[in-house]
Parts: sequence; structure tokens; C-alpha cells
Amino acid sequence: MKLGDRWPRVLGRAAAIAQRDVIKLLRDRARLAVNLAFPIMLIAGLGTVLQSTVGKATGLDAVTVAFTGVLAASLFQSTAAGMVSIVEDRETDFSRELFVAPISRATLMAGKIAGECLVALCQGGAVVLFAVLFGVAATPSQLGRLVVPALACALLGAAFGLATVATLPNQRSAMQVFQFLIIIPQYVVAGVLVPLHNLPAYLDILGWAMPLRYAVGLMREAFYAGTPGYEQVVVAGPTRDGLIVAGLFLVLLVVGTLLFSYRERNR
Repeated sequence: MKLGDRWPRVLGRAAAIAQRDVIKLLRDRARLAVNLAFPIMLIAGLGTVLQSTVGKATGLDAVTVAFTGVLAASLFQSTAAGMVSIVEDRETDFSRELFVAPISRATLMAGKIAGECLVALCQGGAVVLFAVLFGVAATPSQLGRLVVPALACALLGAAFGLATVATLPNQRSAMQVFQFLIIIPQYVVAGVLVPLHNLPAYLDILGWAMPLRYAVGLMREAFYAGTPGYEQVVVAGPTRDGLIVAGLFLVLLVVGTLLFSYRERNR
């Protein structure tokens, strides 16, 4: 088969897998509601509470600061948790049917990641719309600059989710691990609600070990670029955060794909 004839087929197969994940989300109204309600409550609730402390201390709008971090975290979390469907497919033997079909593992992973990223970006758009309606001051150029970091956050979350669930035996274990690895420590020490400066050494080391911290950094750096509050919200800088996010994505994607393929061959 000629290379020019092969790529349309590969893209079509990946798109079919991505479409399946999008349809699954639209039918899972409970997941859709939770994925939208949680970030909205964080922005409206905790952001408003922090305004009386962090806002007065820094001179920045705490709700806006929380919005940038929560948006990054919701994109990361949505794609990471969405990759749990790989474990579900394994339990129902759907993945085995895919592996005996004329489709490569790379195409399978590409389709799963594309589907979850599309789902996350749609949810992220809803979060942005709510934030603007809630009163977050954002210019069109600021919102436009969020597109690339948003995609980076979603891709990093998908690779992180793939590498995590590829090592787990079942869906229940996957959900428990995600609660421990994503919700609890990453929201606390990744600077989701407020930029973290001058932390104790042990917390600082733990924070830099969290992939979400770099995704949050990219989002804030893009949003606040060229504004007076830029220096206050930036912790590492866009170059460092961008390189680390790209490196983590590639490493986690390769490791996750290899682990998943190995487990499927040895079931």
C-alpha cells in the first residue's frame, strides 16, 4: 500500500475511536455534570474566598488567578481520568477485539487520546464561558492565548493517564489511584488556586514532582503575559514549563503505550 493511501485510513481509524469516546461522554450525563460542576465551584467558591486574603496581599483578582489554574487542572484531570476507559475496555474485552483488528497500537492510542482531548477541550470551553459570565476580566487576546496551553494541558493529562492506567489491573484500582495521584496532592501543591512561592523545601520538591504544576504554569504565563501581575503569578517561566511539558508528554506516552501493549500480549 502506498504511503499516500495509508495515512487517510490510519486517520480514519483513529477518528472512529475518538468518536466513540465522545459519544460515550455525551451519554454519560453524570460524568459530564461532575466534570463541569467541580471546576465551576472551585472558581466561584474558593476563588471568591481567597479574594479576601490572597487578593488583598497581591493586588490581583484571586478569582481570575484561580480560573487560570482550575482551567489547566480540569483539562488535565478530564483527559487523565478519561483514559480509565482503557481499563474498562480491557475488562469487557473490547480492547482485545481492537488488537486483533487490522489497526496498529499507535493508531489505537492516538484515537483514544484525540477523543479524550476533544472531550476535555469542550468542557474547558464551558469553564471559560462560565468564568467570563461570572465576571473574570479577560480580553479576547488573553483568551486566544489560552488555546495552545489548553491543548498542552489536555495532551499531558492523557499521557499521564495512559502511563498510570497501563500498570493497573482493573477500573476500580484505577479510580482509587487517580483520586490519590491527581485530586489530592496535585491540587494542593501544584499551585492550582494560587501561585506557590517560598514553600518549605519538602513541599517545594513535592510540588515540582507534579506534572500538573507545569501545565498550570503554562496556562497562567499565557494569560498574564504582558500584564503588571505577570511576575507575581509566574513561578518557573514559559520556556522551562513548555520544555518540561513536552518532555513529560513524550516520555509518558511512550512508556504508557509500551506497558499497555505488553499487558495485552500477556493477558
